[in-house]
Amino acid sequence: MQTRTTAPPVAPATGIDLDAVRLERVSKTFAASRRGADAVSALQGISLRAGEGEIVAIVGPSGCGKTTLLELICGLMQPDAGTIEAQAAALMAQRDLLLPWAGAADNAALALRVTGLGRAEARERATALLHDFGLAGFEQARPHELSGGMRQRVAFARTLLAGRPVLCLDEPFAALDALTRQEMQDWLAAALAADPRTVLLVTHDVEEAIVLADRVLVLSRCPGHVVAELHVDIPRPRRRTDPELVALRARALEELRA
Repeated sequence: MQTRTTAPPVAPATGIDLDAVRLERVSKTFAASRRGADAVSALQGISLRAGEGEIVAIVGPSGCGKTTLLELICGLMQPDAGTIEAQAAALMAQRDLLLPWAGAADNAALALRVTGLGRAEARERATALLHDFGLAGFEQARPHELSGGMRQRVAFARTLLAGRPVLCLDEPFAALDALTRQEMQDWLAAALAADPRTVLLVTHDVEEAIVLADRVLVLSRCPGHVVAELHVDIPRPRRRTDPELVALRARALEELRA
């Protein structure tokens, strides 16, 4: 039995813990891709919650169902069992998926154009956001003219302009070099502080998870389910050399090895 509902955004009320995303014992299995192969159970009995405005990072071994989890939350596929209740969610994939023939502003504005907004107004709103993201002067630049970090900022602007209260970020900085990745982590932390959303962040980088998230969920090997939950009660902005952060990173790695 499977259930999925989309909950409308609700204004926070004092003393009430509101969930933007709630999964209860969700499972997903994929049929065999070729004759003689076994079906693949990606997720099994996974339960999790994300409160309004909370950043939840999800880490786990390769192939444990992290991307499948985000696609289920975004409604791109249905669970085989369990219940999903989620406010409207936008997915930012690992690849930026920018249109090679379009400029940065038009790429970011695509999220508005698909809703029926006119090109001029959509471009104007996208341009204003790109300026906030430090991309003034690059509005007409095509993807091949932008650095990897710039491309990710454009992709994130497009995700924000979709206007969804929940953001599902799937390894957004995986393709970047180490220095650019750290710079983008700091930039994303500042962007989310300025425009808070509920965020589910999938990453292989445990340090990235602890730098950005309020909670870190550790998934098991396939089929994925939550085996540990770490609360990150470290004031922002966070320093990677902070002893508390280093200790939490070590704990998360221990859980992954287990």
